[in-house]
Amino acid sequence: MSIRFETDRLLIRDWLPQEDAKQAFQIYGDSIVLQFIGSGKIEESVETQRLSLQRMVNRYAELNNGTGAWAIAEKSSGQIVGTVILKQLPDGAGHLTQDYEIGWNLRQASWGKGYATEAARPAIVHGFQSLNLPVLYAVTNPVNQASIRVTQRLGMTPLGRTQKYYGVETELFKLENPSQKEG
Repeated sequence: MSIRFETDRLLIRDWLPQEDAKQAFQIYGDSIVLQFIGSGKIEESVETQRLSLQRMVNRYAELNNGTGAWAIAEKSSGQIVGTVILKQLPDGAGHLTQDYEIGWNLRQASWGKGYATEAARPAIVHGFQSLNLPVLYAVTNPVNQASIRVTQRLGMTPLGRTQKYYGVETELFKLENPSQKEG
């Protein structure tokens, strides 16, 4: 198991498709969670979840550019509570843009505990310091007030609604790399 980042309460680590599929299914098999994520396509079973995780792990290994979608696990229990994402944003046709996204998906039982903000912070530092990205964006479903509050806690600037990414209307937020801001 490769740990990417660590916080006071969380380990952010690579997904292990075989071992983690059941816990990931608690996130991506939940229609309430999926109403706020992308296409809203719900995983059908633990097995389809395992295959999805394997495809994702393979895709980021192939890219090998420091981006990823990593499991968020509680240190105390080892329980996976969600995913933190640092990746290139796709346009409406699914082609990768030059813009990078910070994102998070959490299982319902972990909503409201500050995990999204806590997991996003070291991923942001990684994006700015290791990948030297000038800016990071977040896109949220316009009705997802909880995610909008996370962007506020992260100090992101709201840019309004856009249809530039994913082919759907989202609220767009940005955070500039503090080391690249002009004096």
